[in-house]
Formats: sequence, structure tokens, C-alpha cells
Amino acid sequence: MTYQSTIANLRKTIEGNGAPWNAIDAESAARMQIQNRFRTGLDIARYTAKIMREDMAAYDADPANYTQSLGCWHGFIAQQKLISIKKHFGSTKRRYLYLSGWMVAALRSEFGPLPDQSMHEKTSVPALIGELYTFLKQADARELGMMFRDLDAARERGDEVEAKRIETAIDNHETHVVPIIADIDAGFGNAEATYLLAKKMIEAGACALQIENQVSDEKQCGHQDGKVTVPHEEFLQKIRAIRHAFLELGVEDGIIVARTDSLGAGLTKSIAYTKEEGDLGDQYNSFLDCEEVDPAEIKNGDVFLSREGKLLRPKRLPSNLYQFRAGTGEDRCVLDCITSLQHGADLLWIETEKPHIGQIGGMVNRIREVIPNAKLVYNNSPSFNWTLNFRQQVFDAWEAAGKDVSGYDRARLMSVDYDGTELAAEADERIRTFQRDAAAQAGIFHHLITLPTYHTAALSTDNLAKRYFGDEGMLGYVKNVQREEIRQGIACVKHQNMAGSDIGDDHKEYFAGEAALKAGGTHNTMNQFEAA
Repeated sequence: MTYQSTIANLRKTIEGNGAPWNAIDAESAARMQIQNRFRTGLDIARYTAKIMREDMAAYDADPANYTQSLGCWHGFIAQQKLISIKKHFGSTKRRYLYLSGWMVAALRSEFGPLPDQSMHEKTSVPALIGELYTFLKQADARELGMMFRDLDAARERGDEVEAKRIETAIDNHETHVVPIIADIDAGFGNAEATYLLAKKMIEAGACALQIENQVSDEKQCGHQDGKVTVPHEEFLQKIRAIRHAFLELGVEDGIIVARTDSLGAGLTKSIAYTKEEGDLGDQYNSFLDCEEVDPAEIKNGDVFLSREGKLLRPKRLPSNLYQFRAGTGEDRCVLDCITSLQHGADLLWIETEKPHIGQIGGMVNRIREVIPNAKLVYNNSPSFNWTLNFRQQVFDAWEAAGKDVSGYDRARLMSVDYDGTELAAEADERIRTFQRDAAAQAGIFHHLITLPTYHTAALSTDNLAKRYFGDEGMLGYVKNVQREEIRQGIACVKHQNMAGSDIGDDHKEYFAGEAALKAGGTHNTMNQFEAA
């Protein structure tokens, strides 16, 4: 619906209600309606799920169409990210949001900072999704509000051509609302608990939920030790629970990302139920670390498996957990991925111990032998030491090719001493092209960084504190923050505008007319930035 048709429809509604509504201006009401395109979180989930489905199809046609996101732990961070993307690239196409369970635990829990072990309140996750979209919708309202002001100014000048151009721009306005991939951890309980939480997350606006195959009450960060996985059927119940939640709420295009931690997990809490040789439970149990037992040596409390006529004792730890055989991680990971896609998941997440395209691609190729269009969401994790990893990869490649590496100490390649070297330059180039290369060679549809804004907040705050509380004093803020905001065109240099002051003034004028007491007058100090 166009700007003018929206006005016309509202004018008809107002006129139809007669004298009681005579004071309502149709154009003002139309502007408010256009500024609030998404009425509910479900509106957002349906809209963004469609975008993701289209992007997935575009990637299948050409891996150059991969997608990206940054993890955001506050609505303001998400808002500034999308404003920046629109400013620098002109479009939000193929750029998403990521909501990290790690950052919810560390930054948004009422218990205070927590490790990534699903100890935070489950309701804090849908609450953050709602907050992220509240800030993105406000970014829409702000940007459209500025366009409305420009339209009024063009009309006052009598510039009909400019006024028509602005109306067309309003009709074609691109929203800041983009898809979010939201972390539901291991589901926070059984399948019913997963279903209930999934509904809350979808109602808040999430079109894509990422769930992992760890034991819910033993959950660990994917980059830490001590991970415990569950048999396939238990994980598949949760995938089905999420799909039911999407369908119940009418989000038929909803996306499920199945994450496996099997590559780095050596433990399971349960022996899988199996009815016949070779079924899924039997395949899971085949990875257990077992020893053959003489019936005469049975001990009190022993647990046994029968396989191929043999009596086997799985290795059981004092924690009551069972141990997998060493070296089975990749095989378990591949089976987990295939099984998840065969039972309703849409995308995969493989948590690796390093960012190595060859390793990732090797597993994806095995998965694609069964599921040809298998695609990954991949964590470009801050838990990786990217500099050291890629310098060592280059070192190893050079050494294998017979190139002289005697001038380098592989264990010390992180050292600043190597920053200006040929090896460092090649490593940086591999990092620069990692997303593009991995999308083409390793089936990665979506690249994300889980915790980037956690680290940028810490780094920028440290730099400001060092300068402001040191010899630079106020210059530490002015030179390195405000002056750069002005010169780089950072929108929130006008922080009153960013917080909605101008939107509030518009509403005051709509509601009170000439009696409106507006904040954006001559004496508003934000006017000092008009010439910026």
C-alpha cells in the first residue's frame, strides 16, 4: 500500500465516524501506521522466515549468496548495527541478527554474570528477542519520521518534484527488521519445556531457533570441555516440538538449526534404546567405549550391552556418564547431522575446535552424500585465536610444499615480531576471505560471530576509561568518541533524536496541534550538530 493510499483509506475511516473524529488528521494517522509496520512478534517471524527461505534458495543456486550476522546482547546494539549496515551498504539484504545464549547468560541474567550452562532464566531469551525488535522498529520509525519532515519541508518550498521523490522513497522504505537466529540452548528441559519456550521465542519474533544435542542440565559452552550429548531420539523429540510450535503459531516457514557438539563431546548420559541391529539407537551405542566381559566376571552394579553375540561393558564414570571411544567425534557428528536433517531440521551447526575449511568441508561432503543440499550455520567464534590458527595453517602449508620456514617458530607465531612478515600477510588474507571461501567450499550458508559486541564494548570502554581518567581528561572523550562520531556520521551523536525525542515531538503535534510543547526547539543543544 502506498503512502497516498494509506492516507486515503484512513481519511475514509475518519469521515465515516463523523463529528467525533473530525479533529483527527488522516495524514498524521497514516504516518504513525506506516511507522509501525509490524504489529506483533508473529508478524515479524512470518516476514523474516520468508526472507530466510528465499536466502537459502539463493545460496543453493550460488554459494556466493551466503548470509552473515553479529551477535547482539542489547536492543541498542542491534539497532546501531542495522543503521550502520544501511548507511554503508544501502541494504540489509542477507544480513541477520544472532542471539547468543552465552551473552544472555553472561549479560542478561538476574543472577548476574553466569557461564554458558543454561542456568539463566529461560524467559530472558524471548525477552531479549522482543527488545531487539523493539529497537529495530524504533529505527524504522525514526528514519521514516525524518523522511516525513523532509517531505513537509519540500512542500513548504513548493518543490513538487522533491516531494514526489520523497513519497516514492517512503513507499519503498526498507525496514531495519531482519531475521534472527536465536539460541534456545539444549531446550531448557524435556521436549514439552522446549516447545513452551519455543512458542515464547517465536511470539517475540524469532523465525529461526538453534537447538543443540547436549543434555539440558549438563549443558556446556561448545568451546569448553565436559560436554555430554544425548541419544538421537531425545534430540529429535525436541526438533519435532519446535516444528509443532512454529506450525501452531502459523509460522510455516520457521527455521530449525540443529547444532551438534559431538565433535568435541566424549560423554553421553544415556545408552540409547534399540530394537534391532543397525537402527538409530544401535548406531549411537556402537560409538560407546566398551570392553568384552566374561560372564564369570560380572560385578555388582555393572551395565551391559549385547552386540553380535558378545557381552560388552560400556565404560561408566563415577559421574554416571558413559564414555565414547576416542576418535569417533567426526563420525558421530556426521550421523547427528544427517539424522537431524532427515527428521525436520533445516540447517546444521557444527561446533569445531578451530576455523579450518578443510576440516569443515570434509564433514559437509560426507553429509551431502546423503543430503545433497545440506547447509551450515557456522560460528566464526571469538573463542578461536584466529591470528595464531591461520598463521599456523600457512606455516603447515608452506612446510608441506617444501618452502623454507626456518625463520618462523610455529609455537610463537602470535608474536608481534611476525606481524610484518609474508607469512602473516598470507594468513590475514585467508582470514579476510574465510567466509567467502568457506561458503563455496564447506557448505556454510550463514556466517556469524557469537560474541563480537561483548568484546567491542569491553575494548572501547577500556580505551575510553584509560584516556578520560588519565592525562587526556575530557579530550579523551571528545577526540576519540564525539569527534569521530561527527566525522564518521554516526547517527547516535544526536542521542536525543536516537532515543525518540523527534518522534515524541511529532506525536505532540498530532495530538495537541499548536498547543504542543515540543523539545526540539531553538534551545535544544542537539542543534549544535546540525552542521556536522
